[in-house]
Amino acid sequence: MTQNLQMIKRPGAARSMLFALVRFSHVSSDFFLRLNRGFLWPKIDLIIRFWLAKVFFVSGLLKVMHWQTALDLAAYEYPVSWMTPLTAAHIGVSIELLGAALLALGFMTRYAVVPMLILTLVMQFAYLPFDNQLFWAILFGWYAVQGAGTLSVDALLRRGLTDSALPLVPRIMRASQWVRANLTPLYLSAARIWLGTGLLLVTLRSALPNDLLATITPGKLALGLPLSTTAQVPGAFALIGGSLLLLGLATRYVSLVMILVLFLGAMLDARVADPVYLLMVFAVLFTFGAGKIAVDPFVAGYFSRRLARFDDRSPNFPGLPRIVIVGAGFGGISCAVALRSLRASITLIDRTNHHLFQPLLYQVATAALSPGDIAAPVRPLFRDAFRTRVLLGTVTGVNSQQQEVLIGDKVIPYDYLVIATGATHSYFGKDQWAPFAPGLKRIEDATEIRRRILTAFERAEATDDPTERLSLLTFLIVGGGPTGVEMAGAIAELARFGMDQEFRNFDPAEARVILVQSAARLLPSFPQALATVAQRSLEKLGVQVLVGSRVEDIDANGVAVGGGRIAATTVIWAAGVMASPAANWLQVAQDAAGRVKVAVDFSVPGLTNVFVIGDTCLNQAWKGQVVPGLAPAAKQGGRYVARQIRARIEGRQAIPPFAYRHYGSLATIGRKAAVADFGFVKLSGAAAWWLWGLIHISFLVGLRNRISTILNWFWAYLTFGGGIRLITGTESSSQFVDGRRTSIEPVSVSLPIVT
Repeated sequence: MTQNLQMIKRPGAARSMLFALVRFSHVSSDFFLRLNRGFLWPKIDLIIRFWLAKVFFVSGLLKVMHWQTALDLAAYEYPVSWMTPLTAAHIGVSIELLGAALLALGFMTRYAVVPMLILTLVMQFAYLPFDNQLFWAILFGWYAVQGAGTLSVDALLRRGLTDSALPLVPRIMRASQWVRANLTPLYLSAARIWLGTGLLLVTLRSALPNDLLATITPGKLALGLPLSTTAQVPGAFALIGGSLLLLGLATRYVSLVMILVLFLGAMLDARVADPVYLLMVFAVLFTFGAGKIAVDPFVAGYFSRRLARFDDRSPNFPGLPRIVIVGAGFGGISCAVALRSLRASITLIDRTNHHLFQPLLYQVATAALSPGDIAAPVRPLFRDAFRTRVLLGTVTGVNSQQQEVLIGDKVIPYDYLVIATGATHSYFGKDQWAPFAPGLKRIEDATEIRRRILTAFERAEATDDPTERLSLLTFLIVGGGPTGVEMAGAIAELARFGMDQEFRNFDPAEARVILVQSAARLLPSFPQALATVAQRSLEKLGVQVLVGSRVEDIDANGVAVGGGRIAATTVIWAAGVMASPAANWLQVAQDAAGRVKVAVDFSVPGLTNVFVIGDTCLNQAWKGQVVPGLAPAAKQGGRYVARQIRARIEGRQAIPPFAYRHYGSLATIGRKAAVADFGFVKLSGAAAWWLWGLIHISFLVGLRNRISTILNWFWAYLTFGGGIRLITGTESSSQFVDGRRTSIEPVSVSLPIVT
């Protein structure tokens, strides 16, 4: 015993115990912050608002449908002395209907709930008292102080209105912020004390005589406490929970236990009344804590002051493992998100400040979507990940000996390195074609292609030369993979539907869209039957498909292909990709496409703490086949590497080798046309098109991007609209030679035209 006490008194043992305590405090705080504020509470808040709105809206609707009954209630049951029954009925019904609608939307929430709160208090204290009305009042008071959560119209408008030029609105918004910041802690304390008192009085009923209990809780006080509802809580839980709530000690944990007890009790005992409103109040306390007048904030403040040196929220906290992730694509983002709770310093580096959903870039290039619909800023994704920092920069090299990532002259040290830098266009050694046939990998590529496509139509309207117009209205796509097929279908639809009746000197439907594929068929990665369906769908749209045709040359005037020449002002490259220079940085083996040959756990041979994922790596983890360069593959790789790094840092056994799970391949051709290959299930037509849309929407990052994309697609689908047809930027220098525009020479077309 003495020996144990001496060990505890040692500075090392005491320090370890304090560190463990601080770790538990920070982990639990971060857990509640992420789980409640970021994920659970917005949904719970929406449910509470909808539930309360439903009760009042149904009541108001019934009164409208039975107006005479509503007038009788206003005249005899709860009359207002200074108001006629007709006026009182009109005001009451308006509050119930309009207030409920605004509350459900979360629009002008504070101003909607205040009349509902007053109406509830009148019903409770001047008409018939019910516990439910007390809970309504508590919840309405909460929304009057705090406002609606993030899933509301108020949350969407809050920031813009605060900085708006509308008269008095910024002052009102600042006043609302003051109320939220200063009155919310006090209101939480009041609600907690109110609920704790109700729980304790339930336990006193069995311990005190009725006359003494009546003295302690006179009639008016009893009307303000939900004694019938709190009686559902078992005695021991009511006593302990009520005492802790009164003190404001461990409020979140008490609320969580109460939620579980009430939920299980309602499931196991059918006689228990519905505790939904009691659960709602406990959910508020579980999410936001005890408030200002409580023991919890004093305890938290004490430990924060005494043990501040153990705070590890800084990304540069000494002693933490350093993880550097290069690339904010699907693989890099998935890896960083999976590591955000790990006790490590994480640095995410990318040359842009956004995460891009590349599979929909062709829709930006064909004016169906705007760049903001398919890209999301990276930094907000890690706003609450205190040990993750985001750096904007272009990596120029890696010193694997010194374990450093180079960004120009800047050096970023690492203990673990994850490279997820993707791929770029490959012209198979013909890089001189690049200025005339841009590829599609970045937003800048998409907007440049959009500029070229739209400019071609505008110049075709302005010219009187039929040969020049033919060249301008010829759009040639090189490559018959998913990107080329989708691009060809989108351009054809834009010409035939999106620009209908907008030009006067020509019909946009006359535009020729030519898809050139060197292989014997389109979509080589798809089954033959689906490739045939895709080709037929393209030809139905008017696309000329040339399979088994190799491109021999590309210049400013057109393309030489299959022994002939096609005059085309707009050429788009979708034929091949080349991995980023990661293999050169690491000085390791690479394949013909520049991909790093990695081990089964994505580590680089000879560099066990360096991992390469996504399009940058060559991994044969698909039942012996090479893992395809798809978004799901990159995400699976990112999550796997995160698990591998976590296991190493935490000293656990290495996880099994990576095994890629292929969920299917999809490609869309146009309206109601797509192909989908899920192995055992193969789809085409409208069913595949709907599935393609749903899957791509689910892969987008951010609720705003998903909603915006859905609305744009829906509007374009119904109206055959052309979307965001903006010509931005300047004409690239590739169209000029020695400062002069290259002319478009008359060229004979020796290839057949499919109509």
